[in-house]
Amino acid sequence: MEALNKMIEGLVDGGLLHGFSVGNSILNISHLLYANDTLIFCGAHLGQVQDLRALLLCFVVVSGLSINLAKSEIVPVGVALDVEILATTLGCKISSLPMKYLGLLLGASFKSERIWNDVVERVERRLAAWKRLYLSKSGDGSRVPF
Repeated sequence: MEALNKMIEGLVDGGLLHGFSVGNSILNISHLLYANDTLIFCGAHLGQVQDLRALLLCFVVVSGLSINLAKSEIVPVGVALDVEILATTLGCKISSLPMKYLGLLLGASFKSERIWNDVVERVERRLAAWKRLYLSKSGDGSRVPF
């Protein structure tokens, strides 16, 4: 995945792909890599999407790995005209926010309880399982291993 990282950085450095800026800072995010998942941020411009498609095809040839664009999604943020053309160019489907990614809800307000419901449920389930394993029913703590 380091090769893909460097290839995307090359597009960004060459001015062919533009990510997004965080607030008023100089921090610009063009992509995020996690294990075998990749998020790529670019403008809703046909030229950027065509350059991204070419980069992905080059990555497949160079690395010998495959990219299943049919399982990939393009997610427009804000007003994006001709999203269908961009999705067709990449060969992927169109999705929208809010959406789930790696088990977390993306695009929802962090102040909304809805975004935290799944997280709270998961923590509660794991805590209940931990209690069953490590806490005795008598309450004397005799089952806690050290």
